[in-house]
Amino acid sequence: MLGNFIYHNPTKIYFGEGSLRNLSPELKNYGKRIMLIYGKGSIKKNGIYDQVMDALKSNGCEVVEDPGVMPNPTLDKLMEGARIAEDNDVDLIIAVGGGSCCDYAKAVAVSAHCDADPWQKYYINKEDPDCKIIPVACILTMAGTGSEMNAGSVITNQASKMKITRIFGDYAMPKFSILDPSFTKSLPKRQLNAGIYDTFNHLCEQYFSGEDDNVSDDIAEALMRLVVRNSRTLMADPDNDQARSNLMWSATLALNTLTSRGKSTDWMIHMIGKAIGAYTDETHGMTLSAVTLPYYRYIMDQGLHRFVRFAVNVWDVDPAGKTDKQTADEGLAQLESWMKELELAMDIGSLGVTEDMIDRIADSTLLTKGGYRQLNRDDIVRILHDSM
Repeated sequence: MLGNFIYHNPTKIYFGEGSLRNLSPELKNYGKRIMLIYGKGSIKKNGIYDQVMDALKSNGCEVVEDPGVMPNPTLDKLMEGARIAEDNDVDLIIAVGGGSCCDYAKAVAVSAHCDADPWQKYYINKEDPDCKIIPVACILTMAGTGSEMNAGSVITNQASKMKITRIFGDYAMPKFSILDPSFTKSLPKRQLNAGIYDTFNHLCEQYFSGEDDNVSDDIAEALMRLVVRNSRTLMADPDNDQARSNLMWSATLALNTLTSRGKSTDWMIHMIGKAIGAYTDETHGMTLSAVTLPYYRYIMDQGLHRFVRFAVNVWDVDPAGKTDKQTADEGLAQLESWMKELELAMDIGSLGVTEDMIDRIADSTLLTKGGYRQLNRDDIVRILHDSM
């Protein structure tokens, strides 16, 4: 490994079936005013809401609810949640749901007592908070984003059509997260598979960067193989609890900064996907899958050595008698085949993108520097056209 780094992750994880029982003892570490964040109400249908409320009530908590968090949390929703948290002077925010709820909770936590415009301060200027920050906890009902063990928060400004990720410091990370794989059993297949691909792509965004022999790459390869293997098991047997739990823990490990240590990282697929999401409001994992292959084929020549390694170590491609390009192409073909097994979006047209939207999406795409090819706006337009 090259370079120096710091690794510190303060989030406590309670993992496994029945892990919600750990909520009650954790509540004793915080005040009684709790803000409960969740989505459109599925937790009320599957019984998770009642279990959480029972724990809160048995601990004498005063609960203020903030439902209706959408899959791509908006700035308007953030401002609404920040007002609720400030007006009720809450002591702890508990997000019950998937990554969007967790992301949103962190944004509310740093915005509730912020005197400035949170969008400008945090997402545009990338400033750190200088105000009181509310502690956050997550109870996960969908695996994929990894937001339960990191400081990331994605918010969409609908007015400017900008969907931006802010990576805050340790101060915004969940104090604890509860991961019960059985809570994901009520997810629709499309949402489940989008989360699986989100996990895989998180690993790829970190893997496809750098030149050195890096421990993080070996960890990423093991996790990628595990995600592929267990996704196939779960597709064949949706009641397979072992596969479900493996996928949930893999999603957490994929984005808790473990596999990014010593890496420059890429993230251009995420940048393009987020811009698409800002215009279409599509599921995040599907916006990633729709541009993955065109992007990788566009940059492969510059990072050919890594694509060869990906083909051999993740997809078991035999390089004997093949050129490096042929080996790498076969690896991407294996990736494409697996993505189709998951019934992922394979083009942006299927997500509602039209030709006349491409220039605007390109304008909304943030450019990163860590990948194998430094892109410009014209490159983004070309990739988007290739993705149609």
